[in-house]
Amino acid sequence: MKTFSIKQFILVIGFLFVIGSIHSQEEISTEQWQEDLRFLQKKVHAEYPFLFKKVKKKTWDAEVEKLYADIPNLETHEIKVGLTRMVSMFEYGHTQIPFSTIASDAVLPVNLYHFEDGIFIEGVQKINIEALGAKLIKIGEMPVEEALKAIRPVVPAENDSYFKGYGLGFLTAPSVLHAQGVIPEYSNIITLTLEKNGKLFEHSFTAVPLSDVSKNYGFTIPNEEWVSAREQTETPLYLKHLNEKLYFFEFLEDSKTLYVRQSSVFNDDKESLANFYTRLFAFIDANDIDKLVYDVRLNGGGNNYNNIGFIKGIMARPKVNTRGKFFFIIGRNTFSACQNLTNEIGNYTEAIIVGEPTAENENFYGDARKVNLPNSGMNAYLSFAWWQDKSPWDGKEWTIPHMAKTMTFNDYVTNTDVVLNAAIEYTETGFIMNPMEYLRQLFSEGKMEELKTAGFKIANDPAYKYYNFQEEFGTAGYRLVTDGNPEAGLYILDLVAQFYPESTGALYNLASAQEQVKLYDKAKETYKRLITLDPNSTLGNSAKNKLEYLNKQ
Repeated sequence: MKTFSIKQFILVIGFLFVIGSIHSQEEISTEQWQEDLRFLQKKVHAEYPFLFKKVKKKTWDAEVEKLYADIPNLETHEIKVGLTRMVSMFEYGHTQIPFSTIASDAVLPVNLYHFEDGIFIEGVQKINIEALGAKLIKIGEMPVEEALKAIRPVVPAENDSYFKGYGLGFLTAPSVLHAQGVIPEYSNIITLTLEKNGKLFEHSFTAVPLSDVSKNYGFTIPNEEWVSAREQTETPLYLKHLNEKLYFFEFLEDSKTLYVRQSSVFNDDKESLANFYTRLFAFIDANDIDKLVYDVRLNGGGNNYNNIGFIKGIMARPKVNTRGKFFFIIGRNTFSACQNLTNEIGNYTEAIIVGEPTAENENFYGDARKVNLPNSGMNAYLSFAWWQDKSPWDGKEWTIPHMAKTMTFNDYVTNTDVVLNAAIEYTETGFIMNPMEYLRQLFSEGKMEELKTAGFKIANDPAYKYYNFQEEFGTAGYRLVTDGNPEAGLYILDLVAQFYPESTGALYNLASAQEQVKLYDKAKETYKRLITLDPNSTLGNSAKNKLEYLNKQ
């Protein structure tokens, strides 16, 4: 008789528990699932047609019809994931079928976090401790980059930050992995390929109920069952009192910096936000403060009417509401009512914004209503309120920081807060807060050499990593060409191609503009450069066709 280790015994029991809970659920018929899908479709068209901003009605309805036809051939978990995918197509984070609906019974006992240098296992159940701190390379046989693309349609992601902050959990759900083709067959035992200490290895995880996962704000909370990769000998300020207080402040005497973390826009049971703001501003008024750092990188929202107390307070205090003195930290969890707060900070204060982009569009649909699907009992949440703090033509997908800073895995493990450090160490030496406006000003003043020098510097400065200079400058250049100023437009497009020498898009835009103004020889040379750079891409093949056409003229 084969003997089992304690670890193997626990894995088997866990597997049987999860399988048993899945099969204990009441099954409904194919026709009933189809009825639920039709119910959802009619509800959206009748009461929420305004949600068709990022996806066209025709496109959405086509996907609904495809799912409707597929339902007879799908397993229950695949249908649930399919319904979730339909709602997520609207790409508003509040408009969703909750993750717990498709993952409550089975998730891998890992917590993944997307650091600057990759996706790492930030926390695990102790039974899998050998995988702690490893970098994720593959899920099953699929490279992690492809797996991320496969699951993305199931996540109600407004942008890449939302996907990083709220979407990685979907990568741990066997139901999603199977339904989206990451793994070929449904299984609660999934093998990951990992890298640790320079070595690749495989580790198999057995799924557990979602309720067993110990994490908050995206980070593992160590306990008897779970362990974190972060050194626990100290706690960085952004994680301090994380499960005790929704907001707190602490004065850092060495730098005369007042640090504030607000991780919710709801009132704490122990102290209302209004009282907190009163206490905060009383401290500011009574003390010699060089810098105020306000940290909302973990703030997922709440009641945005609570924001007014802080905005009024900070605007009344030029002592800290001054360039170089007030820093506002945002990140991948900054969402909902905290996006409203971030918008107001940008509109009304002198803050230098630091960190990662927010998880929310600047103008967005929120405040979702519950829609109960009659047969399955699944709940979809559909947004109805349009929040517009920015101009109506402002379609920005997120708020980007003036100064980009992101943790590496080692930063996290060693409790090094590079974001806070960037604020504390900042000295006022003419940092360009709005680089696109600055470059446009140089152009309008005819300062072309300064424009070229500044453009190269900005394009290669990691502090501006979230600015899409290539697209914005390329669009501006092409517009000049089509609006009757080809010389200026071609100059800009040529600069963009110099700033981004590996970009086939920049070269294609330049060549197209050169062709448009009948500079055929130059267009041919630019197309040739593109083909040399990437001959088999879509743009490479298009450049070949263009070149062939021009050579016949």
